[in-house]
Amino acid sequence: MSVIIVEVCESNFITNIDLENLLESEYPEVSVVMIDCLSFCGMCARSPYAMVNGKRVFAKTVEECLVKIREQIEEELAFFHG
Repeated sequence: MSVIIVEVCESNFITNIDLENLLESEYPEVSVVMIDCLSFCGMCARSPYAMVNGKRVFAKTVEECLVKIREQIEEELAFFHG
């Protein structure tokens, strides 16, 4: 059962990495969902980002964004397992 949903816009820079396999193998509680559009077009064109349980996570680079996504996942897990 997934307790954390990571939503990713298919047009965003973050899709340059295999976020789905990476995060789902690292965190069994996570489901990565690819969405046609998350309606943040301005942000999507400027920087890599994802939604983690409804919270926007973004950064200047894909690598930095991945670090921030993992941090948000860890915060969510701490809340659920807390």
